[in-house]
Amino acid sequence: MATFTQIVGAKIRLHRMAHHLTQEQLGERIGMAGSYLAQVERGEINVKLLTIEKIASGLHMSVHDLFGDQAGSLQENPLIWESVLLLLQQDKARQRQAHRILKALLTEEDGH
Repeated sequence: MATFTQIVGAKIRLHRMAHHLTQEQLGERIGMAGSYLAQVERGEINVKLLTIEKIASGLHMSVHDLFGDQAGSLQENPLIWESVLLLLQQDKARQRQAHRILKALLTEEDGH
């Protein structure tokens, strides 16, 4: 099961990607290094609440929105949540490859 820091990091990453921002771009907005944000997103470090507030502000959202039900609903299905965490740990090329494989597997026309 994912640790709390991994869950926080994954939610931050999901929202950052939804805003089409790189770690460096978000870092510039909030005065933090992109490498630091990468560590946060991977769940490698504990962040202060003020840092989370800064990140949410940089994404033009409240902390509540960052951790609201929409982002939390994935946790209700452990298989999906673990899959999301696994994908987020991959580079873009591996994510695209995994997406193609999953899409081919789930859209087969063999009646499944």
